[in-house]
Amino acid sequence: MAEELRIGVFVCECGINIAGTVDCDGLTEWAKTLPDVVFAIKNRYTCAEPGQQEIKQYIKEENLNRVVVASCTPRMHEPTFRRCCADAGLNPYLFEMANIREQCSWVHSDRKQATQKAKDIVKIAVAKARLLESQKELEVPVTQAALVVGGGIAGIQSSLDLADAGYQVWLVEKEPTIGGLMSYINKTFPTMD
Repeated sequence: MAEELRIGVFVCECGINIAGTVDCDGLTEWAKTLPDVVFAIKNRYTCAEPGQQEIKQYIKEENLNRVVVASCTPRMHEPTFRRCCADAGLNPYLFEMANIREQCSWVHSDRKQATQKAKDIVKIAVAKARLLESQKELEVPVTQAALVVGGGIAGIQSSLDLADAGYQVWLVEKEPTIGGLMSYINKTFPTMD
């Protein structure tokens, strides 16, 4: 028997960064109508401590098993929100982010069009959240070694830098001697060595 999906949507105003162009109240109310969304709320700054606490609170109170945050770029705050989910006992990979700041409010001046685009992005994020599965992070051993292909000046310097950093290095060159094109030059500028 498949688990019942309980998706929570958190819409961030980001001050006026998002709210200045996107109708965040309308977006939040509209998100409540999406399939499997059981909770949606608007927040002024979701990435700030009170916003993070709100996510943790509602994961527990509403028994959410998927979280969508509609805010800024995942590059900036995805780790923040994944940590919130984990702190609340939810697998951090059951989180999806919808970038409505860079993709809507910062590139559109028409409020109606920006809001419609934000709805589309949130709808896609919710659809993706339905398909998310719990993941477990694996730790794998890493061999502290490097293979440098090419024995020109750049390859030689890279090999030396890696070796100085403590790595075992293999330098591979297809020609019988190293040096690359530099081996054909008898003087170099500016010292003419």
